[in-house]
Amino acid sequence: MADAVQYKLERMLDEIEDLERKRIFTKPELAQIVKNRRNFEYKLKRPSPLKQDFLDYIDYEKQLDALRRLRKKAASRKLTEEDEEGEGKKKKKMMKRLVSDSAGVSRILEVYRLASTRFKGDIGIWFQYLEFCRERGHGRMKKVLAQAVRFHPNVPGLWIYAAAWEFDRNLNVVAARALMQSGLRVCRNSEYLWVEYLRMELTYLNKLKARKVLLGEEKGTLANSHVNANAEQLRDDDEFMSLEQQGNANDSVDDGESENQEDALREHASAILQTIYSGALEALPSNMNLRKCFLDILDSTDLVHSEELREKIVKDMKRDFADKPEFWDWFARQQMANLKNTTDINKSDLLHQLDKATMVYEEALNIIPCSKMFSQYTKFWMDVIAPESEDSSILGFACSPDYAIEFTSRLLKVYKKAECMGYITEDLAYQWVLLHMQLGRLEEAAELVERFCKGKFSKSVKLWVSKVSIRMKLTTENSHSANKDEIRSLFELLQSALAKVKVSEAETLWLMAIKFFSSKKKYFSKLVQAALILLAQGAEGSFSVSSAIVNCVLQNDGIQVARETYKRFLALPHPSLALYRNCIELEANLGSVGEIDGIVNARKLYESALTTYGRDERLWRDYYSMEIKLGTTETSNAVYSRARKILKDPTVLISSSDL
Repeated sequence: MADAVQYKLERMLDEIEDLERKRIFTKPELAQIVKNRRNFEYKLKRPSPLKQDFLDYIDYEKQLDALRRLRKKAASRKLTEEDEEGEGKKKKKMMKRLVSDSAGVSRILEVYRLASTRFKGDIGIWFQYLEFCRERGHGRMKKVLAQAVRFHPNVPGLWIYAAAWEFDRNLNVVAARALMQSGLRVCRNSEYLWVEYLRMELTYLNKLKARKVLLGEEKGTLANSHVNANAEQLRDDDEFMSLEQQGNANDSVDDGESENQEDALREHASAILQTIYSGALEALPSNMNLRKCFLDILDSTDLVHSEELREKIVKDMKRDFADKPEFWDWFARQQMANLKNTTDINKSDLLHQLDKATMVYEEALNIIPCSKMFSQYTKFWMDVIAPESEDSSILGFACSPDYAIEFTSRLLKVYKKAECMGYITEDLAYQWVLLHMQLGRLEEAAELVERFCKGKFSKSVKLWVSKVSIRMKLTTENSHSANKDEIRSLFELLQSALAKVKVSEAETLWLMAIKFFSSKKKYFSKLVQAALILLAQGAEGSFSVSSAIVNCVLQNDGIQVARETYKRFLALPHPSLALYRNCIELEANLGSVGEIDGIVNARKLYESALTTYGRDERLWRDYYSMEIKLGTTETSNAVYSRARKILKDPTVLISSSDL
């Protein structure tokens, strides 16, 4: 191994001498460079070198080569400033390309070769290798591409990369087409490959059309001088003019023949799209996104019979995806696609487009009536009336109040239809109620949510929350304070709701109840009693009702009543860890301001919690941390020893011991 490394270092001698002779690096710097390279070479010569070893070596050489180029430019600039008498021998000698100019790139390529040989299956290394060859314009690019494709024929990105290189760099459309077609034979199910193949063919026709128009290649005409200049510029430009931008490129060409040639190219492009579309349809008959991409390309390209092609694709999609709600939702939204690009549209045109979209949804409901279809239908109208973001907006502009009223009535009809057909879901029902609430129709919302809560959604937390919220608003709508009958009725409603919904899922309901009845002692006591009964029957879950009640009591009645309250909850079977933490925090905060009882009570709570949750590492850390801050050395050491014995991990409290 040492001999192989030494041999490689000796081969660097010419490069090192050249760098020293040009004064790009000093002797100490060159010595350090040799030392670093020796270390990297030893790592690569290990029996099992890591991928990171190769990447670190490559990164080092890239940075070194970049520094060399910067210093060479600086030295050349300095010689130019000193050469005031016209003697340019030093500069010419400095700028002459010698071994040090190419040695760095050659070394990087060699390391990439070794890495790709060692890790043939790592596609990331191959792409880095290819990108470096492309950036440096190295002749090894074609060979590396062939190797990468041979080892990874099932990676569509490699075929596209290779075709793009032939098409853009070598201007060889025949080779690019051959690569794309080879890739499609191997990766026939790649949606990305089919789309990029179509783009490449249309781009080539785009380029061909631009050149024909600019060069004036029509019968009986000659190109003008300014056209020749434009054509020369086009040969060096990789950007191709779009088909929509070509119509008036050359006024000197005979209109009749120019139009004939243009129609021929557009006809050819249509034939290509149909051919590729047929092949893609055969390979991916169930891929809806592929056909969407083809339609997007068709819409952005000027082709002969484009409308017929579009109708054919849409007809095929309707035939193959008529049972998928996603297709109908996309198709309906397509009816409104042009509105986003329109700055001024009158009401009749807008309503006409909306009617077309509505007809699509209605047709879908006749073919596949389902809850998902209704969800997408209502989402469409919500995106029309009040979109969540600019991207989800259907109209592309803010909906005016007049339009909103009319569109809202249509949305309400959709909800009503979903209920009549029996496809109403919990989410749809909640959205329907919420819409009434947003419109200020509390009476209608109350009637609606009452029907749902008594029917199939009797255990829906969201609907019960809506029902209670509506009742509270109606109770306090006409007066600042409710009478006794209204309060009693509201409490009975809350009791009914809390009895039907699990404690772990009714966080919002409990918080609403605690907040509303916190100042009403009689009903708050009943609420606490109801909580005790429910918690005795099962665990609290992630939300701690008892903690919320204790905090409310603390704010209203003080610490003594809060202690009495949390002791009642802790007396229940298996109190939650969240309750213990909340009570401990309450007592520890009192202890931190000098109240002795707070520290004593916090210790008692920790000891009680550890009897049930003795394996909880965080609980031990918190206990230890409190003793360090508020206790003595003796108490903190005692907690530390107990934690090590129980948890059997000497490092579990290290983070806390540093406090």
